Amino acid sequence: MRTMFKVMALAASLSASVSTYAFAEDTVEVLHWWTSGGEAAAVGVLKDDLQKQGVSWQDMPVAGGGGEAANTALKARVTSGNPPTAAQLLGMAVNEWAEEGLLGDLTSVADQEGWDKVVPDAIKAFAVHDGKWQAVPVNIHRPNWLWINAKVFADNGLEPPKTWDEFNVVADKLKEKGIVPLAHGGQPWQDTTIFDDVVVGIGGPEFYKKAILELDESALNSDTMVKVFDQMRKIRGYVDPNFSGRDWNLATAMVIKGEAAMQLMGDWAKGEIVKAGAKPGTNILCVAAPGTEGTFLFNTDFFAMFPVGEDKVAGQHKLAASVMSPSFQEAFNLVKGSIPARTDVPGDKFDPCAQKSMADLKAAQASGTMMGSLAHGHAEPAAIQRAIFDVVTQHFNSDMSSKDAVAALINSVNSAK
Repeated sequence: MRTMFKVMALAASLSASVSTYAFAEDTVEVLHWWTSGGEAAAVGVLKDDLQKQGVSWQDMPVAGGGGEAANTALKARVTSGNPPTAAQLLGMAVNEWAEEGLLGDLTSVADQEGWDKVVPDAIKAFAVHDGKWQAVPVNIHRPNWLWINAKVFADNGLEPPKTWDEFNVVADKLKEKGIVPLAHGGQPWQDTTIFDDVVVGIGGPEFYKKAILELDESALNSDTMVKVFDQMRKIRGYVDPNFSGRDWNLATAMVIKGEAAMQLMGDWAKGEIVKAGAKPGTNILCVAAPGTEGTFLFNTDFFAMFPVGEDKVAGQHKLAASVMSPSFQEAFNLVKGSIPARTDVPGDKFDPCAQKSMADLKAAQASGTMMGSLAHGHAEPAAIQRAIFDVVTQHFNSDMSSKDAVAALINSVNSAK
């Protein structure tokens, strides 16, 4: 009898184990900084898609539009030996983690699904290391956009500016009428978003390549760079007094509400515009930042995958496959404001601003003017990026002369190398 009970107990135990195994969900823990309204809605698209596949989503949001706080949290997790399944990273950060040998390998998924054929080379340069796929591109953002409240411009008889000289004329007219010309948040990455636009807009794509991507000292020390800081000083006079520390999405809200006329910001602003019930390209106009038509500055959000236990690999691979599926790339980017990282996703469901972005990307790829954004982590390693941030923000918030800013820029870059 006692033996029978033991057999029955063992059978029950095995049955419970099999049942637990059969119904256990794959789980992914994802660290990211998508916390604004439009961004959170975009994350919901991915979460829902995975849940339909039986993958449980553990959210680890870390607020901060530039991702600095999230990167700090990620380093703490990895250092403690407890990395998340995946983490949102920008391009240069993916490179840095890969060079440390701390990322997982997604090549089997990539080969099975043919990612090589549908992802632009400029994006693959960040996702693939030593022949291995180690990160998944979620989108392609274009930071060099100028967003315009159409009603404010129409009411004041203004046309979208195509050059920085035209921008200054428009901004002066708005300022004379008591209208805030430019909505801005005084944070280093936002200041440098504008700086990127001014460098391209005044110097052109070749100058941006030499000065920002190559750190050519003759370009950094040129009269053109002095003019860049001259224009930054003008822009400082077009923002409202309360700009310091303002989050980017609050600046976008100012444009949506007509409290400011324009914003220089990436197309993630479109997620806020849509969420507010406004129409991109109609209520809020989208034009390339002054002087940057024909140049496509880009940044891409990646999910970098970290080495995980065998029990988590299946969930990680499902996450990677889901992110790269054409259906998800379409659904996510429709909400996020960006365009798909896959070139084979049709644009018929996208708004006019996204369709322009898709067309401009294709043209920039052909002309060699698709270039990584400094402000958004696709031009220089973190140390050099921070060095330039410091100078740009110091100049923007002081009476530092343009020539002194150029000298400080060179010294900071050389010290950070």
